[in-house]
Amino acid sequence: MALSFFGLLSFTLGIIAENKKPPFGIPIQEKDIVICKFPNDPTIVLRYLSTVTVVLSTIVGHVGIYFPYKGKSISSDILFKSTTLLSFFIVAEILSIFTMALLVWTIITEGLHRSRNVHHDITTQCPTSKTGMFGGSAFLALDATLFWLECQMLMMNVRCDYLDEDKNEGEYGQISQDEA
Repeated sequence: MALSFFGLLSFTLGIIAENKKPPFGIPIQEKDIVICKFPNDPTIVLRYLSTVTVVLSTIVGHVGIYFPYKGKSISSDILFKSTTLLSFFIVAEILSIFTMALLVWTIITEGLHRSRNVHHDITTQCPTSKTGMFGGSAFLALDATLFWLECQMLMMNVRCDYLDEDKNEGEYGQISQDEA
């Protein structure tokens, strides 16, 4: 539940930040320089919040995989014997890392545009961070969340198979006494 909440929140905040981002600042031309003045932008806060919620979503995904089940812990070797789980886990990790890298990159780029606002090129248009980068990383955050959810489901299957191995449920095709 927390994984879905943080993932969807990150996606929503990222899309809103992308849609509300000003396309450029206001150039103020002086002698041989252009000073870029940027309007107060609430999307900067949304970008930081989106990045934090991606990190929280990834942490919740890891906790869900490694947290003991019914008070019994299972080693990583046993957990990752399932090649399906291992492949989904690797893809979820890669997507999460790539998402965080893109989110941080756009935040740093925007910060550099705002802090280095004096330009000696008179034709400068006062750019902001690239359009579409934050929206694209918001969709990657949603993809990473979906892969973490799939990892959770596969983890439950692996845990049930491992923890229920000691129960004798009969052979394939047999009917137990309770069912008859």
